[in-house]
Amino acid sequence: MIIENVAFPAGQHCETTTLGALLRHEGLDLSEPMLFGLGEGLGFVYWDARSMDFPFLGGRTKPTTITRSVADRLGLTLQIQETASPAKAWRNVAASLAAGRPVGLQLDSYHLDYFTTKVHFGGHFVAMYGYDDTHACLIDTAQQGGAVTTTLTSLAQARNERGPMTARHLSYTVASPTGQPDLGTAIRASIRSNADTFLNPPIANLGHRGIAKAARQVTRWLDRSRDPSRDLPLAATLMEHGGTGGALFRAMYRDFLAECATIVDNGDLRLAHQMYAEIAPMWTEVSHHIALAGQTCDPDHLTHASAILSELADRERQAMQILSGIRTD
Repeated sequence: MIIENVAFPAGQHCETTTLGALLRHEGLDLSEPMLFGLGEGLGFVYWDARSMDFPFLGGRTKPTTITRSVADRLGLTLQIQETASPAKAWRNVAASLAAGRPVGLQLDSYHLDYFTTKVHFGGHFVAMYGYDDTHACLIDTAQQGGAVTTTLTSLAQARNERGPMTARHLSYTVASPTGQPDLGTAIRASIRSNADTFLNPPIANLGHRGIAKAARQVTRWLDRSRDPSRDLPLAATLMEHGGTGGALFRAMYRDFLAECATIVDNGDLRLAHQMYAEIAPMWTEVSHHIALAGQTCDPDHLTHASAILSELADRERQAMQILSGIRTD
């Protein structure tokens, strides 16, 4: 059972790659930065807990939030199914494929055959477009190979995994609305909503407050880690190369704002794009200092990272304040 003529977006981030593949099959072709921005994907979280080996810096919203937000902004029909039953979960997927519609899946990438780095991550997304007696046909990011296969057994394990960020055999399909959505209106609403969320986080670990907290905490990371030569370079790699599109999703949001400026004539939008064009390389510099701190055990690199993060907290707050003032009418 293989759906023909499914597009392979060659994306950088798993959820937007999956959504792009599903939407192209529906005849709606949007760039990955546009999907990320319409999905109100930009965020920040400083996550640490006693149960964790090392803190985590995240640059986006929670899993499925992008997909749900894009569907809402563009008037898509989004059907999400979750179940505790592996058998029912498979029937849900098989029924959608039999109807000629590829399916988005949230799962733990640890179990997928084509992943060479075996780390549990329950917030991974793929698009499934077919299967045979032994293997599933999937669309993943360009970094993971684009069009890939994994055994049905490994797919079932990935969907059944439990732990942080996992879902209960979550699958979903999208259907485009009749007619072309008003992209300008959707852009304005998404930008303003994302900015308001970033500026008003419910806890100090999120948004611009989370970046400021990271600035205070990062100087302690050599003492926080049991193995700095492993933990700090890994944290830096996840920021720059872990499906973020570079600069902890800031490069992707910069490109989203640049594309928006060709659709919506707004001076504040153009100004915010210029600001994020300066912000993005600063995040790359932060990750560079974190990696060097782990490689050399020199705390000066973390001092430099802390100073840049403090500046980033202010710069992103200012940029988002500008974007929050964009009119939605």
